[in-house]
Amino acid sequence: MRVCSIGSGSKGNGTLIQNDQGCLLVDCGFGLNESIERLAKKDIQLNQLQAILVTHEHGDHGKGVGMLSKKAGVPVFGSAGTYQALLERNIINKEHDFVIISPEKPFQLMGIEIIAIPVPHDAREAYQFIFSNQHACFGLLTDAGSITPHLLDCYRSCEYLMLEFNHDFQMLQNGPYPESLKRRVSSPLGHLSNEQSLDFLKGIESQLLKKLVVSHVSEQNNNIDLVKSLLDEHFSFSEDELVFSNQVDGTPWFFCE
Repeated sequence: MRVCSIGSGSKGNGTLIQNDQGCLLVDCGFGLNESIERLAKKDIQLNQLQAILVTHEHGDHGKGVGMLSKKAGVPVFGSAGTYQALLERNIINKEHDFVIISPEKPFQLMGIEIIAIPVPHDAREAYQFIFSNQHACFGLLTDAGSITPHLLDCYRSCEYLMLEFNHDFQMLQNGPYPESLKRRVSSPLGHLSNEQSLDFLKGIESQLLKKLVVSHVSEQNNNIDLVKSLLDEHFSFSEDELVFSNQVDGTPWFFCE
């Protein structure tokens, strides 16, 4: 299978997982036309989509889920809490083909085993996902306010990882956000700081990683150069093992094999 981001950040998120059976999209935080354009930039047409998985209801992850799933004629997979929240926000309606999935109960799409992992975030019932086939294991972990021993156990076997490095704590505290938003972002139900993500990598014994994708980097409270310098200080990832996702282009495709 191969993976890419179509965009990552507070203005919209989406991740593609493709194999010879089709393509899955995790989250769609863009409007319909922009979503189609972003897919096209990755050489993906709507008829290649098989399903949309949604991590939680926040607009930068769920905004376009309803429109795109209808346009493509594909089901949406997510938690019961996310389903109710998307209904309340009028992002989907009861006519949508929405499949409610249970946490940590593996299911299969396109021959890929998928496990939904509950994460601490200020959403109704937020999940992140781990994807496995006979060749590789890819983990997606963003929008989590804290790292738990259980999360470390779940992601320890991932050889490919897309991990949030949302903010530098001091930049956040000294930055332009209102105090209420600063508290939300840095809370145990907010977003992972650089230090938390570094600790996560240490905790999962990241020697197994073949590729790390740095994602959901705040444009206001962080920067790629800072994250790269921290990773260089604490780890020995090669240039080929590190990918940095951004809001405009996401990432190039990379293979999990």
